[in-house]
Amino acid sequence: MSSSTKRLSLAYISFAALALFIGALFGPFQALDHAKIDLYPYLKFTERFVASYYQGLSLHGVLNALIWTFSFSAGFLLYGTSVALKIDYPKKWIGWLSFILMFVGVVLAAIPMLANKASVLYTFYPPLQAHPLFYIGLVLVVISTWLTGIAIASLVFAWKKQNPDSRTPLTAYASLATYIMWSIASAGIAVEVLVLIIPWTLGLVDFIDPQLSRTFFWFTGHPLVYFWLLPAYVAWYTLLPKLAGGKLFSDPLARVVFILFIVMSSPVGFHHQYTDPGVPTAWKTLHAIFTFSLFIPSMLTAFNVIASLENAGRKRGGKGLFGWILKLPWGDPAVTAMLLAGISFMFGGIGGIINASYNINLVVHNTAFIPGHFHLTVGAAVTTTFIGVTYWMLPRLTGKKLWAPKVAVAQVWIYTIGLFIFSRGMHWAGTMGFPRRVPMSQATYWLESWDWPSYMTAFGGVVMWIGLMLYFLVFVVSLFGKRIEVEDYEDVYAVAISPPERSPAYFENCKVWILVAIAFLIVAYVPYLFSYTMNAVSPGFGSYIWGG
Repeated sequence: MSSSTKRLSLAYISFAALALFIGALFGPFQALDHAKIDLYPYLKFTERFVASYYQGLSLHGVLNALIWTFSFSAGFLLYGTSVALKIDYPKKWIGWLSFILMFVGVVLAAIPMLANKASVLYTFYPPLQAHPLFYIGLVLVVISTWLTGIAIASLVFAWKKQNPDSRTPLTAYASLATYIMWSIASAGIAVEVLVLIIPWTLGLVDFIDPQLSRTFFWFTGHPLVYFWLLPAYVAWYTLLPKLAGGKLFSDPLARVVFILFIVMSSPVGFHHQYTDPGVPTAWKTLHAIFTFSLFIPSMLTAFNVIASLENAGRKRGGKGLFGWILKLPWGDPAVTAMLLAGISFMFGGIGGIINASYNINLVVHNTAFIPGHFHLTVGAAVTTTFIGVTYWMLPRLTGKKLWAPKVAVAQVWIYTIGLFIFSRGMHWAGTMGFPRRVPMSQATYWLESWDWPSYMTAFGGVVMWIGLMLYFLVFVVSLFGKRIEVEDYEDVYAVAISPPERSPAYFENCKVWILVAIAFLIVAYVPYLFSYTMNAVSPGFGSYIWGG
């Protein structure tokens, strides 16, 4: 693999870590606010610039939920695809253009956020209005992800030309499927921002339809969760069994999972709009059914990965029903991170079923239960996996030894323990009506029953932050560590007990699955959008009104 290819992936992963670091700085402030401890007034950089709760929450959400995940996924999946196929990028300029757009987009979006002119959270619901640079920056970030998908597709298609009768290696297959899914799903946010929001913020139109904007946002918003999650699945399927000392249980079953995510990820948005009066009950019900169906690929993944880990544990001498678990290489920080991420995701998945259930969702939707669930998915399953992948990738990208593996293992445990405490507190408080998106340090109301769960949230958030700081320490020191020899194209990915050749040939035809996905979208959205009349409009208001 060329040094240029490695530099591109290292640039992406380093930029992702930087975004996580900056966003994480606001995490303890948010957690402590739940215990009525307001530290934001102390972030006083000038007389005019005093950080606020919503500004911190917006920076935290955009940098950690969007930029950290987008940038890391690009670096990981580009590298993983190239290694799996044993070919270099045929068009390196696409990858570098993607990175440049990501960087420029983040800078443009960050300027108004730092100036407190885009404190609209990462969901940016109209009629809240941010500075146009915020939206333009996010557009560039999304275009960057599309270019990454094109770069991965060019790798896969170049390999297929040379190997027309062979099954695409699972790492490359899953990486391409991830970006196919996202390319379909991101159409909603593209329409919302380009057609509705940017003309409105520039003053080209005076009004905007909040209901229609929310519909297009959640067209993308829930599939976004899977765009975070699927790169973690790639690691669980292809890296974890190998690092644990075993084999993947079934390669064809893994391919089924990624096909299901292509087809079923997008027609689920209305389950985020159960309380929206403009969406008919029938469409909410349909999307609820589609949402429940996505539990199937998650359960298939749990079965496949756990079976693979049992294979590894028993190869290492594990006996009895659960003895194999103790035989897994818990001293390897990459393995430990992915194992703890999988355990976290089991609880996060259960919370997802609650959120998709109409009657229970009405109880928890606008409470702290939701960010508690959210942190078990993107904060644990995704971020902890990415941390583990970082520990695996850094030596391969830099040629330098990972600094202090024992510290890295301790870091993963500290972060995960803090996250469980934090999330448990938020779930507990949410079931008792503790609100989300509210600066509780400034609230004039408080229930005594919120005391202990709020203390748990604050304490867990600080512990999480300490764990993340250790991650950055290991990351930065490793960049200046001792050089080692690492094979570019060593056999790093798991071999499957049930090999890829057992999968049907039509699994390779991505055009079929794209057409099926589009068909589902037509059923789920076109009748509603056709019948919807855009009468409910509102002028903008919020922390910033462009031209107002």
